[in-house]
Amino acid sequence: MINFVCVGLFEELIEAYQNYSILPRALQKGIAKIDFVNIRSYSKDKHRNTDDYPYGGGAGMVLTPQPVYDAVQAAKQLSCGPVVCLSPIGQTLDNALAKKYSELESMILLCGHYEGIDQRALDLTVDEYVSIGDFVLTGGEIAAIVLMDSILRYKNGFLGNTQSSSEESFENGLLEYVHYTRPEIFQGLAVPEVLLSGHHEKIKEFRQNSSLEQTKKHRPDLYDIYQNKHR
Repeated sequence: MINFVCVGLFEELIEAYQNYSILPRALQKGIAKIDFVNIRSYSKDKHRNTDDYPYGGGAGMVLTPQPVYDAVQAAKQLSCGPVVCLSPIGQTLDNALAKKYSELESMILLCGHYEGIDQRALDLTVDEYVSIGDFVLTGGEIAAIVLMDSILRYKNGFLGNTQSSSEESFENGLLEYVHYTRPEIFQGLAVPEVLLSGHHEKIKEFRQNSSLEQTKKHRPDLYDIYQNKHR
């Protein structure tokens, strides 16, 4: 089991994630637990404000340090794991990082908003930073959902088929092979005969070749790395 404690402003986004796809079943089975600590609940401002204008001027607002710091301290009562801030400055999320995090029992995910979080709050609370890519989102909860989902796919029992995660894209450095299902012929296009043959070795060979072709076509950078490793 892994316990995620999200620290942010918009709990509704995290709640929505918990209600769809295969996550509800994972929560019921005790594979995962998700808690939320709302930064606004820890604001000492009489209006529960959590942001203010940046020193030095500039556009946007910045999350003030006090409610962020206090919210993370409250989250630490629910989790003894590392505090991970979703931020563009972080290590880029990939399968290797998701797999590493899946070995943890708990972690705190700090979700920023607006122009960012006061640096003092980050210096006092954050252990690691993770980025889900070189783009900007409206809130860290979206990135936290991506991170949690990528981690949970490595937890035993989360996926119905134990082979699912081992055969997906990036697991062996390549993109996943192409897929087909019924009907055998659609709009004049037929399923490759080898997939109907029942010959497991030939199917395995077809899928390996398909994986190589997909990677060479769509991600030549990954293909070159794979080729260099297997020379």
